[in-house]
Amino acid sequence: MLSKEEKERYSRQLILKEIGPFGQKKLKNGKVLVIGAGGLGSPAILELAAAGIGTLGIADFDTVELSNLNRQFLHNTNDIGKPKVLSAKEKIGLLDPGIKVIKHGERIEKNNIMGIIAGYDIVLDCSDNFETKYLINDTCIRLRKTFVHGAVSRFTGQLFTVKNGTGPCLRCVFREPPPKEVEFTCHGMGILGSVAAVIGSLQATEAIKCLLEKGDLLTGRLIIVEALDMQVRTVAFKKDPACTCK
Repeated sequence: MLSKEEKERYSRQLILKEIGPFGQKKLKNGKVLVIGAGGLGSPAILELAAAGIGTLGIADFDTVELSNLNRQFLHNTNDIGKPKVLSAKEKIGLLDPGIKVIKHGERIEKNNIMGIIAGYDIVLDCSDNFETKYLINDTCIRLRKTFVHGAVSRFTGQLFTVKNGTGPCLRCVFREPPPKEVEFTCHGMGILGSVAAVIGSLQATEAIKCLLEKGDLLTGRLIIVEALDMQVRTVAFKKDPACTCK
């Protein structure tokens, strides 16, 4: 049952016929893992916490740096040098102390990702490198986990959803990650913080819709947001018969 405080806290959501008390209980029972507490993860984590997701896992091995703060507004100047998972947990506690936060302060790698992901309903890929993104994709497909891919560079962002590890995935759009030198170039291209905020918030929205089992998810649809000329494109894609993820 929802407590009196929860009814007040989520009162504007409870008005929505797609949510109501029953839907809010679904969110309260939901377990979402956010991999990356940076530019995409910051808005996603805050939106999920504000919506009342009962259990939030935060995976990030990095510490807060001054250069993060233009786009990673989950953290602030006082957090510089602090592990991002700790900073994230503190902010969630200030927003809603009733949410259970699980910290995963290690680098996501082949030898630990399955154990980390296994306990969650939905995974948000808010990572900032190609190697991790493909690892998340492949593992979620293998474990039949729903995940929401997000990526951003300069003034452009993209996202899509793979439900229950089935249907077209990242490798169906881009079969292999680009060479290391390309990734290095991407990191040097810069990011507008507000674009990351838009994509991260949309990732959280997809997770909420999935837990509620309401609306149409971005399965087989890649949304591309071009903020500089303010265009949003939707590109449909199908399962690649040659996809290595089975």
